[in-house]
Amino acid sequence: MSLVRTTLDHGHSQRPTVHGALKVVVLSGPDAGLEVPLVDEVSVGGDAANVLVLRDRSVSRRHLILVGNGMRVVVRDLGSRNGTFIAGTRVQEAEVAVGTVLMLGDTALGIQPRLHTRELAPSTSNQFGELSGAALPMREVYAILERVAATDVTVLIEGESGTGKELAARSIHQASLRARGPYEVFDCGSVPGDLAESELFGHKKGAFSGAVSDRTGAFARAHGGTLCLDELGELPLELQPKLLRALETGEVRPVGSDTLRKVDVRLIGSTNRDLQAEVKRGRFRADLMYRLEVVKIRMPPLRQRIEDIPRLIERLLGDSLAPGARVGGPNLDVLMGYPWPGNVRELRNVMARAVTLGRAPGEKHVRFEALVFNLGTSGSTPTLLGSEFPGVGFPMEFKDAKAQLLAAFERAYVVGLMKRSDGNMTRAAALAGLSRKHLYELLKRAEGEIDTA
Repeated sequence: MSLVRTTLDHGHSQRPTVHGALKVVVLSGPDAGLEVPLVDEVSVGGDAANVLVLRDRSVSRRHLILVGNGMRVVVRDLGSRNGTFIAGTRVQEAEVAVGTVLMLGDTALGIQPRLHTRELAPSTSNQFGELSGAALPMREVYAILERVAATDVTVLIEGESGTGKELAARSIHQASLRARGPYEVFDCGSVPGDLAESELFGHKKGAFSGAVSDRTGAFARAHGGTLCLDELGELPLELQPKLLRALETGEVRPVGSDTLRKVDVRLIGSTNRDLQAEVKRGRFRADLMYRLEVVKIRMPPLRQRIEDIPRLIERLLGDSLAPGARVGGPNLDVLMGYPWPGNVRELRNVMARAVTLGRAPGEKHVRFEALVFNLGTSGSTPTLLGSEFPGVGFPMEFKDAKAQLLAAFERAYVVGLMKRSDGNMTRAAALAGLSRKHLYELLKRAEGEIDTA
């Protein structure tokens, strides 16, 4: 599959399009997982003559047709019995963007690009934008990023804290045709629930107590560029339908306003949560998840790309490293034998502490072999003497310290959980109220070897 750029001269910057690169995926229902390429026209229904045949009895024999039109798709309902719905609205005919979710009875269909890791060869590059690393898991990520950057499709970036999700999002923007436009980050976890709607969509003066003037929301500030929704799993449940509608229509309504505002925004979401598990718990809407994970990228943890550590250390030390100094020897052996629960962010903090404590006053450079790394024992999180919280190194930013403390808790919790359940994954997941997939991700992050059945 190749990406083809075309020039669209409408007084705006060029926008790319992809030909023959879309597919229709059954996201839920009796035929979940079934997918067909979206080439020219795809008919959908219960009749065997359709291109996409569904067993869902609430779907009509000839329910709808989908007609590909570059990176947009025309949806035509064929007079179905139960209708075709987009974001809760019944439609007869509509032109929709990649990532749109269609509801047909009990079946959800997604319009998605044909981009997946298994379909792409690893990139030959050792970096993408601000991301660096030559390990195979990283080059597989670059292969996807290189493709999606040239499009406007929605991207969901998953991964543990400290794996570089924010760098990936920013790098996509910088490599896109929107690079000259704004790049706005909205931290879903840092805004109080009662203010989230205002921060995201804006508000009018007098809309609520304390609204002393009009305020532009994150969507409007990102107009013509990219909006990154960081910590997406923290988004308040009551706000999610409004976000879904904004994504589907490209319009937002400020709080207290009767007027819709058109916005041209490319959306990138990032999260360290398992959204599928959140959906099962009722904390995240399934239709919003389907709309966001048009292209899903999983950032590999540092322990899966240990061979990148020397390269990362050189980048992190920068001008602090003495001329001619080599990153190697026993010090490197120690760092490469550590599990890095805090990932690259933890490596950065460890290097910063080692340089701060290992460099004499007035000294500009340090030699790598002269640095002292206190990584604790049995793979514990790096600490400094006098730390007030076990597993947290000081000094560091609050966000980083919180991530380290949570990582230490996760390790202790899953070790005790697996012992209590005698290593049985199904029993352990039930005890913890987690999906097996989420528990498996926790186990992979946990310290040491844990036998599972």
